[in-house]
Amino acid sequence: MVEKALLQPAFPLQERLLAQGLQVTSCYQCRKCSGGCPLTFAMDLLPDRVIRLALLGQEDQVLGCRTIWVCSSCQTCTTRCPNGIDIAGVMDRLKEEALKRGKTLPEPEVAEFHRLFMDSVRRAGGRVPEARLVRRFTLFKMRRKLDVKELLENGRLGWNLFKRGRLRLKGPRPLKHQAEIQAIFRKSGF
Repeated sequence: MVEKALLQPAFPLQERLLAQGLQVTSCYQCRKCSGGCPLTFAMDLLPDRVIRLALLGQEDQVLGCRTIWVCSSCQTCTTRCPNGIDIAGVMDRLKEEALKRGKTLPEPEVAEFHRLFMDSVRRAGGRVPEARLVRRFTLFKMRRKLDVKELLENGRLGWNLFKRGRLRLKGPRPLKHQAEIQAIFRKSGF
């Protein structure tokens, strides 16, 4: 016997995505985004399914899926979309929405890295201070489980990057127009 899953359309999620300038309604499910995504092997829903469920207002399913946290924002899906939908942007927006709602996260390390990354960019005035970000994320991971081997490997990698001038301990200079950058963060709710 086939179990029928009834979808109850609810559009607040779709309306919020549209309010962010993400034109998801033009998706006609060609699946080019899913066909080009290099990370579908680790996803529970393909990107085209996430867009479809978001259009149908299936917030619990979309915000609770693993896919939005696995997405690396490589932009392959966005560049392949014939309708110009910023699918990677939708995934980022869905991550933010899941964090705001305190949804149970299937990938806590990815979610924490995302939070630390955004906080680091906000604090550094629009740029990424790699050393601070890596330090904060390493401390987060060590609180969960101390892995001495991984810590030594990361230390060795960091030292090699530093020697080659690829890792700045001081951090980058802030960008110009700080008021605009901070306004973007306030508007995003971060």
